[in-house]
Amino acid sequence: MRITADREVCCSAGQCALIAPDLFDQSDEDGSVVLLDAQPDTGRLDVLREVVSRCPTGAIRVEEDPGV
Repeated sequence: MRITADREVCCSAGQCALIAPDLFDQSDEDGSVVLLDAQPDTGRLDVLREVVSRCPTGAIRVEEDPGV
């Protein structure tokens, strides 16, 4: 699985960092998303799905491996 975060689309709501602080942070400069781990363990998939669903701008995407 692979995570992508588009800082240009991010509105700095911070939901990602609140839900999964081990995977996301926010920039000190503008509050936009900072991806800490682009390829986390597949056991984090449920948390990542929640992050994606709560991102107000759709800046975060998860690409699941086929067969997962």
